[in-house]
Amino acid sequence: MRPMPRRLPKHAYAERNRHGTVVFYFRVGKGKRIRLRGNPDSKEFARDYHAAFSGGSAEATSSVSSETLAWPSPARYRDSRAWAALAPATRRQRELVLQKIAATAGTAPYTDITRRTVMAGLDRRKSTPFGAKTFLKALRGLFRWAAENSFVEKDPTEGIQAHLPRTEGFHAWTDEEIARFEARWAIGSRERLALAVLLYTGLRRGDAAHLGRQHIRDDVITFRTTKTGQQVTIPLLPELAKIIDATKTGDLALIATTSGGPMTKESFGNWFRQACKAAGVPGAAHGLRKRRARREQRTTARLRPSWRPYSVGMVEEWRAFTHATRTECGWRGKQ
Repeated sequence: MRPMPRRLPKHAYAERNRHGTVVFYFRVGKGKRIRLRGNPDSKEFARDYHAAFSGGSAEATSSVSSETLAWPSPARYRDSRAWAALAPATRRQRELVLQKIAATAGTAPYTDITRRTVMAGLDRRKSTPFGAKTFLKALRGLFRWAAENSFVEKDPTEGIQAHLPRTEGFHAWTDEEIARFEARWAIGSRERLALAVLLYTGLRRGDAAHLGRQHIRDDVITFRTTKTGQQVTIPLLPELAKIIDATKTGDLALIATTSGGPMTKESFGNWFRQACKAAGVPGAAHGLRKRRARREQRTTARLRPSWRPYSVGMVEEWRAFTHATRTECGWRGKQ
């Protein structure tokens, strides 16, 4: 008996009929169900899928290449080593971008996507520069994989850059803002625990959301970060230990949901931002990470072994923190 396929293009699904045969259909919402012939790797399936996706007939689209932005990107690319190597949060982000692209230009063959096409896509997103950069990264990942696997001769995103506006980045918390937050959220609350974890560990919000008691032993936190895969070791400071002991935590996550499980990176960030709003402070989770980095910089101008959470993947950000702190404190000399 043939197993069900793991992934299919958007709006396509599989079911087993009364004879035990796996058959495929295309359906948008509660609309008409359309039978897709062949298997997901066949040209016959691709032809029927493109016809259903574009609302035409199979004969009218028989000349369309089977390699388009709607196919194989939702299936073959997501089954690749390149996709598997991405962090879960990055995969979720790029999945949303690729779904939007497939919805608007899904029937366009790979070979029709040129450097000019990519630049036009960036120009349409000029009012949202960070969104434009995310769009470019998603396309670059897809076409780099497509070029390596001979779906296209050349990656059309090669050499293209998405320029971001110069900003001061996330607001770094002040002592007064931390005191205001602590006054609003007493020890024993999840909000106060979240503040302490972010402030005393320097972990990113996604890692802070997944930090649990299983990562703490002999007053040392050992944790493998989600974004870089680096294992970091952080001393459990007495201030943080006191707040952990005074707070009801989850089994696998210190800052747990009401059901006891860990939050996602996005839900943690939104929830903490609401806690900041309730406390009347303008900060966000990353601002506490920035605050910790600046506090370390006030102590020393060198990257010390105790600064392990920042030792990989933060060199440029560390330099920015250093420059900002030197300017703030009136330091001079070589960085």
